[in-house]
Amino acid sequence: MTVPAVLTARALLLDMDGTLVNSDAVVERVWRRWADRHGLDGDEVMKVVHGRQGYASMAVLLPGRPMEQNHADNARLLAEETGDMDGVVAIPGAFEFLASLRGLPHALVTSADVALSTARMAAAGLRLPDVRVTAESVGASKPDPEGFLKAAAELGVDPADCVVFEDSGAGISAGRSAGMRVVGVGPRAHYHRPDVVVADLAGVRVEGSGEGEVRVSFSTYPPVSV
Repeated sequence: MTVPAVLTARALLLDMDGTLVNSDAVVERVWRRWADRHGLDGDEVMKVVHGRQGYASMAVLLPGRPMEQNHADNARLLAEETGDMDGVVAIPGAFEFLASLRGLPHALVTSADVALSTARMAAAGLRLPDVRVTAESVGASKPDPEGFLKAAAELGVDPADCVVFEDSGAGISAGRSAGMRVVGVGPRAHYHRPDVVVADLAGVRVEGSGEGEVRVSFSTYPPVSV
């Protein structure tokens, strides 16, 4: 059973991994190798890494390790991920969803850096939004709201008038902390109680109005009130 839902906003802010692009296969390969190198349980590591920048995940998983080591390790992992596009595909409906946003205020807000986000979007056959907030743009990783707030400021939109599309707990928390409404995409999102949950982007419809309003309509999965 699905329940129709509609949100209105003035801008949409989009996460990449798990939201527009399915890169889980690569993330699993890279991070499970990292877990093995550090004697950590791979399943436990995978519960932490989605949505965060790598150094922030490492800080959670290896508390007390100097941050300079985490940043150096993160740079190596980013290089590994950028060189591995095997299995990277678009989330169902992502191509049409992005096409519907042409001419409407929207931005990409990702924990990936410029090289990785450019490579993954290209591998998935998706266009990059003109406004992008990447790892290089912020001083703090999700769940800190800095990235979403920067995107809203660049678009000239009040945070309360933004809707975030996210898949991870860290990203959903960041959107909420920014004072924004959040649409959760995919199975990971359901556990973090966003305002609306959708299975993917296939059923999401976006329309603009002459009043500068963006109307988002979809069916929730599973049913969630808005």
